[in-house]
Amino acid sequence: MASAVSTQHKPKIAISACLLGAEVRFNGGHKESRLCSQALSEHFEFVPLCPEVAIGLGIPRQPVRLVGSPAQPQAVGSVDSTLNVTQPLHDYGLEMAAAHTDISGYIFMQKSPSCGLERVKVYQDGGRPAELSGRGIYAQAFCAAHPDLPVEEDGRLNDPVLRENFLTRVYAYSAWQALLKTGITRRSLTDFHACYKYQLMAHHPAQYRTLGNMLGRIGKNDPREIASQYFSELMKALKQCATRRTHTNVLQHISGYLKQSISPEDKQEVQQLIGQYLHGIVPLVVPLTLLKHHFRLHPHPYISRQVYLQPHPENLSLRNAI
Repeated sequence: MASAVSTQHKPKIAISACLLGAEVRFNGGHKESRLCSQALSEHFEFVPLCPEVAIGLGIPRQPVRLVGSPAQPQAVGSVDSTLNVTQPLHDYGLEMAAAHTDISGYIFMQKSPSCGLERVKVYQDGGRPAELSGRGIYAQAFCAAHPDLPVEEDGRLNDPVLRENFLTRVYAYSAWQALLKTGITRRSLTDFHACYKYQLMAHHPAQYRTLGNMLGRIGKNDPREIASQYFSELMKALKQCATRRTHTNVLQHISGYLKQSISPEDKQEVQQLIGQYLHGIVPLVVPLTLLKHHFRLHPHPYISRQVYLQPHPENLSLRNAI
């Protein structure tokens, strides 16, 4: 299994249509995200969806808002509260989840009563929002049907660490879908895990060992029986953002594979750049670029398989800002 992600295959990402500039909002406007519509569209095949329009609400339309219990809110009209679209939004979420099993991620419109993932206002009697916030009705139904799917809100993607984390998970999800198509075997599962060793160590070192133990217990059992549990745990681990400290630990581990191959001066330069990264002087791309340069000159079969070195296309430049 190659560590570098495929540049030919564009993973599919579902996205709130208004974020791509579609004029589908209640006021006839859009909420175009230039990051999505320009920077990311080159690398991903977007599947735009707007649940409010899909269930028959017009453009323009009265805004919908969440009311009642934050845990189980209702979606009603903000002008005419007899308009209740909770069930249609929920049902459309389930319908779209069943229809789009080939996506590798979903970018939702933040704070939306249909699409928001968190911090959506839930109004109480008297018009005040509850102290606890809710989740959009459609988003809740869709995500419950695809619990391992990488999901994120548009605003949070402006944070470079969260953006890199989300897209790392999208490519991991896409790689798993490709593995499922070729068929799960004991060998393919252990190979997949081996390729994700350093990626996992950067995100959640303890979980790398836990997942390894899980695979070690396959024995004579059918590997397909634990595949979905393995992948769920993998995606949970990758959701934890890597830190400078965990990245530094991984860089040190990887540089150890060069100790027989490069000169003392080159080793010193590698260590200097890893130290500068740890202290926030240079971004992650700097020590990684030097390590990749040395591994091009001195290839190592185990390191060449590591997803960590290239978990997403280089020209997304995701590691230039972390």
